[in-house]
Amino acid sequence: MTRLLSSGAILALSATAAAADFDLTILHTNDFHARFEPISRFDSGCSEEDNTAGECFGGSARLVTGVEAARQRAGNKPVLLVDGGDQFQGTLFYTYYKGALAAEMMNKLGYDGMTVGNHEFDDGPEVLREFVGALDFPILMSNADVSGEPLLADVIRKSVVVEKGGEKIGLIGLTPQDTDELASPGPNVIFTDPSQAVQGEVDKLTEMGVNKIVVLSHSGYRVDQRVAENTTGVDVIVGGHSNTLLSNTAEDAVGPYPTVVNGVQIVQAYAYGKYLGELNVTFDDGGNVTAASGDLVLMDASVSEDEATKARIGEAAAPLDEIRNRVVAEAADAIGGDREVCRAMECSMGSLIADAMLARVKDQGIDVAIQNGGGIRASIDAGEVTMGEVLTVLPFQNTLSTFRVSG
Repeated sequence: MTRLLSSGAILALSATAAAADFDLTILHTNDFHARFEPISRFDSGCSEEDNTAGECFGGSARLVTGVEAARQRAGNKPVLLVDGGDQFQGTLFYTYYKGALAAEMMNKLGYDGMTVGNHEFDDGPEVLREFVGALDFPILMSNADVSGEPLLADVIRKSVVVEKGGEKIGLIGLTPQDTDELASPGPNVIFTDPSQAVQGEVDKLTEMGVNKIVVLSHSGYRVDQRVAENTTGVDVIVGGHSNTLLSNTAEDAVGPYPTVVNGVQIVQAYAYGKYLGELNVTFDDGGNVTAASGDLVLMDASVSEDEATKARIGEAAAPLDEIRNRVVAEAADAIGGDREVCRAMECSMGSLIADAMLARVKDQGIDVAIQNGGGIRASIDAGEVTMGEVLTVLPFQNTLSTFRVSG
């Protein structure tokens, strides 16, 4: 039997259907690496003079303004602010403060969750534990068994449920499976397959009635795509680790924003706070993504710096200034340390570092010096070179070792 509905009834049904949709704005960062102050186009430190001239990017003060502006753009839509890992390491700020300043700034910004990056283990479980204890939000890692590490067993969770706009959203963390080779997690943390770990947490969350699931992944763009292919129930992957620029507008973007694999929306925001990711997602009543759009927002001079945050960072920088402002060299030309080049082929910064190593041990008769591309963290522009720039390029305080090889 055909039922006839009045126009009022039709409007009521349409309103009910519309109400079933859930709109969420996801703001995200990754691989911040202690860049609390603005950076140059080379991803290294930027002088106050250049910052005033509008030639710098990022920094915590600009990020505070950028996040607030994004929250305003969202209007009445709920906002989720998350991080893809590697807040640690990269500047003198980390060397001096370890994770304390990162925790302070992340709490100020109002993050809802973060995954553990490999660099969060650079100083072992002890420093990570202190960092987690200072956070106002959960830090996650699904593909690691921390039950044997007493410092982390009760503070690192595999997943968590947060509520936004009356809806439950599941967050799952991922860390590189080879973190035990990249950092210093110690013998008690066991890393496992990312896809299996994610699926296990998805199944648990689904049983709890959660049908909107976001993975915070510090595993890299390629692994994120594999996880999307090999799992079911994931809606969004917020990435990190590979410092991948996903954008619909940036000329040097590696892929679109979002990249869609097996129905999963994958995003990543390069690194160092240069961009803020802003993804708008619509879910239907069953938790399925029906629409997704957005892009990276460049944190350039058009984004003003929050004065209170700038003053706080200036205060934190004061003990570091004597060291990092000391001029140690003069560069006739820019010295390239771009990660995409140095991790794939010879680069000028890598050659300079290797030559410096040979010069340091020339009295030992050493023939070859080797610098891993991943240990080169920034470029240096032409002109005066400060100790701060040197420590930004080489932040890890590694020991130079020599040995003889026969054969």
